[in-house]
Amino acid sequence: MLIPLNDGTAEAVVRRHLHHLVDDEVRASPGIRGGQTSADQALTRFSVAGYAARRSQVLPETDRGASRLSPYIRHSLLPLRRVWEHVGAGPARDTRKFRDELLWQEYSRHLYARVSGALHRNLRFAAPWHGEFEPEAWPRQMRCVDSVVSELETDGWLVNQTRMWLASQYTVRSGAGWHAGQEEFYRHLLDGSRAANLLGWQWTVGAGTGKPYGFARWQVEKRAPQLCRDCPLARACPIEQFPTGAALPPVTDAPANLLHDPHLSTTRGPADVVRRRAPRSVLLTVDSLGDADPALRAHPEIPSVFVFDEPALDRLRLSSKRLIFTVETLQDLARRREVVVYLGDPRAIVPGLDAAATFAPVPSFARYAEGAAELHPWPWLVAPHGGSVASFSAWRRASTEVLADDRPVDTAGPAHS
Repeated sequence: MLIPLNDGTAEAVVRRHLHHLVDDEVRASPGIRGGQTSADQALTRFSVAGYAARRSQVLPETDRGASRLSPYIRHSLLPLRRVWEHVGAGPARDTRKFRDELLWQEYSRHLYARVSGALHRNLRFAAPWHGEFEPEAWPRQMRCVDSVVSELETDGWLVNQTRMWLASQYTVRSGAGWHAGQEEFYRHLLDGSRAANLLGWQWTVGAGTGKPYGFARWQVEKRAPQLCRDCPLARACPIEQFPTGAALPPVTDAPANLLHDPHLSTTRGPADVVRRRAPRSVLLTVDSLGDADPALRAHPEIPSVFVFDEPALDRLRLSSKRLIFTVETLQDLARRREVVVYLGDPRAIVPGLDAAATFAPVPSFARYAEGAAELHPWPWLVAPHGGSVASFSAWRRASTEVLADDRPVDTAGPAHS
């Protein structure tokens, strides 16, 4: 089925053609719009000065130092290399810290490309993991929880600090299985990627490190004090003290390839363009929707094609704001070149496209790679290596291609810059 991009606004397109794949009221994020034009404008506006001191600030919003670039980074509207270079002239401390967050993003991609579906389970330590989503694990009578959940559901973006608050409250304090909580994040976040979202929850609940992140009133008082002042539980705060608990035991089924990659060429993808025949179109994926997509740049004269994966979307039930973001991005691209959009099963549609495509370091890319006329390399910031990815520090030590001016900075947790 073809979806006409010129059928009104992005909200109208989703309402008319994709409404059966969402469960919420169809509406866009009020603060973040899709498209290369929006991404370019956001990067131009962003100054890294003050980032190190203010990246974790929550309220007031005017004091936040987070860049809000992560939705554009996630969909490669802003490739990591471009963002890395953009901040190069900033204050040294801020530049190092921000680049450290970009390396977190790259590490998550390396890890997911290496271990694939194993990232959906406890990676190294046994934290509460399985079970259905439990809304009561986020008690809405707590002002700090209610405010953040509301922002997640409305805006589709959160400061990294508050992502850790919700993840810790959900699993470390409430004892609910973290995988269902991260699925709820994934439904709403405009920057929701399997790699970054799964890694962030693994880190916060202790499944990746053995040390759960302890959410307590102290963090709220420091980063958003007005939430405590307005909270009906201010005098009987359930998170007054840090949670206590025994150290998490190691899992017995950690992925064998955490320490060594025996299939590096598969993890990394093609090093050069693989050309099987002349392409008739360029296939875009959610992992690479920007003008800098290598296959797109190589073939400016042929149509671009995007497939809304109907079976996957029917299963995931993503928030409508995520689909609207994608439609906005495609509509923006359609102002510069021909774009054809399908709704259906990629396995049935893609083989007939004779498409050029850019490799994506995700398991689902296999459904797009089959039968591709031409395959382009993924533009890594740091080339994957065969060494350890068991932790960020271990991965970084083995990443010899990190730029020379990037010196290690202690990270405060998983990054969503």
